Amino acid sequence: MSSRDPSDPTTAIARRIADECKIALPSVVAVVTLRADGATVPFIARYRKEQTRGLDEVAIRTIEDKHSYYSELEARRRVILKEIASQGKLTPALDLQIATCWVKTALEDLYLPFRPKRRTRAAIARERGLEPLAKRILQQPKVGSPSKEGASAVDPARGVPDAESALAGARDIVAEWIAERGDVRACVRHEYESRGILSCRVTKDYAKSPTKYEAYYGFREVAHRIASHRWLAIQRGESEGVLRVSISIDEESTARAIERIVPLVPDTPFAGELRMAARDSLARHLGSSLESELRAHLKVRADEGAVAVFAENLKGLLLAPALGRHMVVGLDPGQRTGCKCVVVDDTGKLLEHCVFYLVSGAGALDAAKEALVSIIARRKPFAIAVGNGTHGRETAAFARDIVRHVGCETVVVLVNESGASVYSASDVAREEFPDLDLTVRGAVSIARRLQDPLSELVKIEPKAIGVGQYQHDIEPRLLTQKLGEVVETCVNSVGVELNMASAELLSHVAGVGHSLAKRIVLYRDGKGAFRTRTELLDVPGLGPKTFEQCAGFVRIRGGSHPLDASAVHPERYGLVTRIAADLAIRIEDMIGRPDVLERVDWPSYVSDEIGLATLDDIRRELEKPGRDPRAAFEPPSFRDDVRTVDDLAPGMEIDGIVTNVTAFGAFVDVGVHQDGLVHVSQLADHFVKNPHDVVKVGDRIHVRVLEVDRVRQRIALTAKSM
Repeated sequence: MSSRDPSDPTTAIARRIADECKIALPSVVAVVTLRADGATVPFIARYRKEQTRGLDEVAIRTIEDKHSYYSELEARRRVILKEIASQGKLTPALDLQIATCWVKTALEDLYLPFRPKRRTRAAIARERGLEPLAKRILQQPKVGSPSKEGASAVDPARGVPDAESALAGARDIVAEWIAERGDVRACVRHEYESRGILSCRVTKDYAKSPTKYEAYYGFREVAHRIASHRWLAIQRGESEGVLRVSISIDEESTARAIERIVPLVPDTPFAGELRMAARDSLARHLGSSLESELRAHLKVRADEGAVAVFAENLKGLLLAPALGRHMVVGLDPGQRTGCKCVVVDDTGKLLEHCVFYLVSGAGALDAAKEALVSIIARRKPFAIAVGNGTHGRETAAFARDIVRHVGCETVVVLVNESGASVYSASDVAREEFPDLDLTVRGAVSIARRLQDPLSELVKIEPKAIGVGQYQHDIEPRLLTQKLGEVVETCVNSVGVELNMASAELLSHVAGVGHSLAKRIVLYRDGKGAFRTRTELLDVPGLGPKTFEQCAGFVRIRGGSHPLDASAVHPERYGLVTRIAADLAIRIEDMIGRPDVLERVDWPSYVSDEIGLATLDDIRRELEKPGRDPRAAFEPPSFRDDVRTVDDLAPGMEIDGIVTNVTAFGAFVDVGVHQDGLVHVSQLADHFVKNPHDVVKVGDRIHVRVLEVDRVRQRIALTAKSM
């Protein structure tokens, strides 16, 4: 049995994480303990800074990911130790090796010789009594003859008709032993990981057909250097039967390396047999196994890279500037089925909707003008949001003409409508607007996206928003988890208006979730608007622990308590009350008054539970309560003379909006319904390794047209200066 202290793993894992992440051990322990107690990541990052020593969400999630990895490893370690011990083969040296192993693949290598085996060629050879001969080959005695000892192992009744068959079976056993050695596997693994060459070729079925994978016909690259998006593209090409993919190593030099590890003694009679066994082990066991392992590793790395790109883009989209509480007209362009028009009030509530036609003759166009003029005159909207899909530019131009005709200051804004159709057909949309046509729901979504992108986009599955790369090839669990974390971070960094938020938005508030969010909305619908945060405790199923997690991230403007509109947590209301009392003023007289807050002796309020970090957060919140971290809204503008790809020409300079950032560059909307690509090499005058270092989704960018491929509808752009 193992002699390891059963209380040791928890501390060992924490120390391991602290060393790897260069984070103080008490901070790691605090994060692990708080998460185990049910605290959410946003809550820990915002309201438990003293315990974590100010770790941000990125560091907290890194600790969580590593803790999950090492906890799984520890559970697997216990299973392996128990299994080996049950076989009576757990030596002190092996116990120590397993106890000090912190890499899953290395742990499985240690277990491999003891793993229950399927019926292999080596297993059959053992059944035929050839294991003693195999041991002779492995030991390489200086005396003896392989042919004679092979002849002595002949047994036709057991399937060993001659000496060569005996030696072949013995070599099968030796090959399996070699393949199970951890040091050998580590050597070959290193060869694949450091020098493996990935090669692609087109399959015969597609050799004469044009495909989107032509760039990978004859492609070769050192495997560990391949970019994530390339590997995902290659894998897709392979799954579609277009490409044949392999990873190869220098087998001769690798075989010699294995011979040095075994080791092979050249001048012994059995050296030739061992050499053949070692090379067979490489070809039949190690090569295929470790190539598959490397491919799996490349897939994991590619998934993580793609998810990181997706997450960064999604964050930019979710935190795009919001127009705010203004009445908006939403237009979902349509040619055959007409342009769907809706009006939503400053809270996003649908007031009216209609359909008009812009391409059905003069009579229909006149009717459309009359309809929009009437809506503008009656509703006096602050803005008109136009979906940027097909016919979007023409519809926006039509709306601007009407605005100029009326002589009002209504702004017309093209809105990214990616995913609007997904929302309009969703259960969420059907529940909200059961009697509306899908297209009308889409127009409502477009209008609300302008008012508050975050509130509307959380209703759509993140991977349907269209700001990633190869999202359908990414491992679904990883994609869902990471994008969920991004949404959670964005929602809680902005805060949620408790009396206006949808159930979908509330579900992303720290500690809430979908079922509880629905209960909050039902309570609000039945009882009326919340007057205080503490009233949340009256919602069925929302207890003190959940209240602790979520209270600081919801806002009640115009409620009974002045701090309910801020990010100050209710657990610190008493402290703020004491500060106000010490100044002999009301709390209301502190809010938004930097001059008053400068009079506070903040260090004097430091205690065992409250440090300067928390006090600084409180001070900043009192200066600007409920401050929105998003940038101020500024309507995007496009050139009126550029509406289609045909209007573009090389050398033309134009402004655009970044719609997607990938590992190879940024896609930019220049107002022609087809995004152009600024390759990473064209993003700046200096070398750019990561496009996210220079641009993000939603950025306004000035570009120059390099090339227009009208056949394939591709636009090449550059952001470099002339």
